[in-house]
Amino acid sequence: MAVGLGDALRSRGGIWFGWSGDKSSEGTFGEMKVEEHGKVRLATIDLTAEDVEEFYAGYANRTLWPLLHYRLDLAEFDQRYENAYRRVNERMAARLMPQTQPGDMVWVHDYHYIPLGERLRESGFDGPMAYFLHVPFPSPEIMTALPNSHSLIRALTAYDVIGFQTDNDRRNFARYVVEELGGSEGENDELTAYGRIFRASTFPIGIDTESFAEFAVSDEAKEHEAQLKVLLRGREQIIGVDRLDYSKGIPERFRGFERLLQDYPENRGRVSLMQVAPLSRSDLEAYSDLRSELEELAGHINGAYSALDWVPIRIMTRGFTRRALAGIYRASRVGLVTPLRDGMNLVAKEYVAAQDPEDPGVLVLSRFAGAVKELPEALIVNPYDTASLARALQQALNMPLEERKQRWDAMFARLKKGTAQAWCEAILHALEERADKGLGRSSAPTASGKPPNAVAPKRPEKEAMVTTKLPGTTSAPARRSEERRGALHSLRSFFML
Repeated sequence: MAVGLGDALRSRGGIWFGWSGDKSSEGTFGEMKVEEHGKVRLATIDLTAEDVEEFYAGYANRTLWPLLHYRLDLAEFDQRYENAYRRVNERMAARLMPQTQPGDMVWVHDYHYIPLGERLRESGFDGPMAYFLHVPFPSPEIMTALPNSHSLIRALTAYDVIGFQTDNDRRNFARYVVEELGGSEGENDELTAYGRIFRASTFPIGIDTESFAEFAVSDEAKEHEAQLKVLLRGREQIIGVDRLDYSKGIPERFRGFERLLQDYPENRGRVSLMQVAPLSRSDLEAYSDLRSELEELAGHINGAYSALDWVPIRIMTRGFTRRALAGIYRASRVGLVTPLRDGMNLVAKEYVAAQDPEDPGVLVLSRFAGAVKELPEALIVNPYDTASLARALQQALNMPLEERKQRWDAMFARLKKGTAQAWCEAILHALEERADKGLGRSSAPTASGKPPNAVAPKRPEKEAMVTTKLPGTTSAPARRSEERRGALHSLRSFFML
């Protein structure tokens, strides 16, 4: 994602705006940290310790993350968290608004900042706005379990283009708008709700495929590949690379590998599983419990099947550089990507990109990963079914070279077209098209219930007001529309992460 957005910013110019990752007593009221890199400005602000706990660790990671990944059993619904989420989004909008200029467009990313666009509209921003959700959007039956879900999803109607990873995510969102918000669905992915017409479409994110393929033949990659081959001594390796997260299906993966050793004993002493799992949100109970479960599972499997010169499972909780990972992927006969629910999963695409075209490995991929639509030549599995997972692993380990090459050729060709840059440009192009059509706004109330020409509230930084074009009006609003069309080819793009 950073590759695609970075290219867009460098070519168009703009601001990358978001949380600095640091805590301070001033938080969002503190000084903005600014770095200039050519035409790109990196602008960040701190959060308070309370904001980090309640907004980031609380609503974002204890409420929204499990909910969006269909894990209602792990979701925590706490009013303090929701209050903090709305408070931080309000403050982020207040700090971003004074940075905007006529002709700008805003692109907001992911579940942390769903209400940001609505807050910007209330402050008077009338430029084109896009939003992209990098994680799944669940069915309305799941989403409505969230207290005040109507208010949260209503905020998305402030955007002009809303992007999802898969058609299923897009359908779930459209169902929610129609069934829960009383909206309607038209042609060309258009939805109408609260007096606004907006586009909700599928934009599957890609990787910089050819660059990652070059990583795989870099000196650092070759060094790691050579080290692994010495360690493996002619044995085969299955590789899994994931953040340590319950959505990634790592316990199910371990059980599937254990079933492989049980059902196909010829793999004992011949095949090992290497799991790279950098620690993630380790201060949350669900994640510490997951780590304990994995350590117990690995200990059980290794205790039952290890030999003096062979260990079935190795877990590494430290990260690697992308070049080093490319070498590890290339040295592994099977890439095992088995999330229980994932927006896309770029590891699957990276594994394919890193392979040797003359001797490629085999991708075993969960049917619940968004990447499955673009990589149908992988061996598709249900991660909950350990017997079928074991069969797929056995098939992958014994697949003839010619079949491996045919499958890899088809996937690699597709990945070369669906790059991160192509993903980025597709969304920006869709946003520019909406801008040319007048953004689809009407004189009806906005998502928040305020008229679309509402004057921006005063902020500590600056009072900002932008007039929105209404039906039948002329003069200044009309000239603003002409200015926007003329500026579309040199927009400053704002990204909120």
